Amino acid sequence: MTWVSTNGIAIGDRVPRRLRRQWVEEGHCPDRDLYSLFRERAATRPDRIAVIDDDGAVSYAELDREVRAAAGALTTRGLGARDIIALHLPNGRDAVIAELAVYAIGAVALPLTHPQPDLLERARVSAVLESVPQKGTWRGTEVAPEAPARIFVSSGSEAAPKMVAYSHNAIAGGRGNYLRAIHRGKPFIRDLVLVSLASAFGSFGVPVTLCREGATLVVTRKFEARRALSLIAEHRPTHVFGVPAMLRRIADLSTVEGVRAFVSSGDALPPDTLSFCRARFDAEIINVYGSSDGVNCHTTTPEHGVGRPDPAVCDIRIVDGEIRARGPMTPLSYVAAPELDAAYRTAGGWVRTGDEGRFTPDGVLHVTRRIKRVVVRGGYTISPAEVEQHLHGHPAVAAAACVPVPDPDLGERLCACVTLRPGRPRPSLGQLTAFLAGAGVAAPKLPERLLVLSSLPETGSGKVCHRTLTELAREHCR
Repeated sequence: MTWVSTNGIAIGDRVPRRLRRQWVEEGHCPDRDLYSLFRERAATRPDRIAVIDDDGAVSYAELDREVRAAAGALTTRGLGARDIIALHLPNGRDAVIAELAVYAIGAVALPLTHPQPDLLERARVSAVLESVPQKGTWRGTEVAPEAPARIFVSSGSEAAPKMVAYSHNAIAGGRGNYLRAIHRGKPFIRDLVLVSLASAFGSFGVPVTLCREGATLVVTRKFEARRALSLIAEHRPTHVFGVPAMLRRIADLSTVEGVRAFVSSGDALPPDTLSFCRARFDAEIINVYGSSDGVNCHTTTPEHGVGRPDPAVCDIRIVDGEIRARGPMTPLSYVAAPELDAAYRTAGGWVRTGDEGRFTPDGVLHVTRRIKRVVVRGGYTISPAEVEQHLHGHPAVAAAACVPVPDPDLGERLCACVTLRPGRPRPSLGQLTAFLAGAGVAAPKLPERLLVLSSLPETGSGKVCHRTLTELAREHCR
């Protein structure tokens, strides 16, 4: 069945319905909507601390009262189960309340880490929440577990960010099972999430830590290593989630005791960062291989592969060298982009990850290389094609290509390689980034290095040779 928004956005499910039902019958998905799960946690343990943020702590009962009031305010504004609602709020209880209120009225949440007008237009959102809605009265809404709940935003090799829709079951079930495996079924869970709750990595915070697990979520408005250490000392989280650059910055400042596991995702975990964090943290280091498109594996020994697939999360197979995934966490489909469904989803619902991989005889998955062309800066995935497209609009730029250059802190930074139009003055890096920012390119995607060439290297077929260009950029930026 295809869900259609008030403004005409159609979201279908690429996975056969019989498989969705099978995963429910096997116990992999709870067959419940996210708010009803949260409401149950609030009813059974009302005094348990739900969220700790920069303003203090709030219990499940207190949080639920705020959520129901916000849900009432949304319905008073005429919003409901056929609306896509964008959320742009910093980490904290307000972001949690707004997201849960959207789930409560049966609408679809589109959390954003930063303003992205193009996504708002493509998703035809009914509203944008930058604060918690004013209070209102809400009487409840029945929500189908297989209906869309949240849209994740990711940047791949395409010229624009991708939006992919997940159902309540896929988040609470498949993605929830991944987090439960990390928690290992132990009691008293406190998740310190250092990344944005709006990001794909941080997306488990509200719908899984709170709705599925009934645990405590610890967040801070903005990451800073000393602040993270203070939160660890004061609130004693059991698990700390961050991209490799965050974990490295914490380890650079101090040793850490009392945490069960540090969980790294959003970027490849460099071997030196892994070994350094192991020496500084008296805890497991868990590396997660995954993406918002619907693939996940995790392991405590990333030097020996990215882990074994969990059928409660997703099955993984290798087809023509490419890693493909399908299972309880598989998303419904891409949003407003049938060409992406055609390119990255098979007829049977399998997700084409764009990664090459292999299995060892003992069933461990190894990622051998990325097929898609992306740059990952401190866990933030950048599409070079998107930046290149805007660079070509600069009056001094004749041709442009963007490639990664290594960085010891963030892993990679983006280098803009350009040729100039005859007679045009050479622009500085600052002038180019100002132009890009004016064109709507988000700050994390702006190039941080510039290489001006007389011509871009080409392959035999006349395409830009990114491998040669990357070597030139790395040599130039040493």
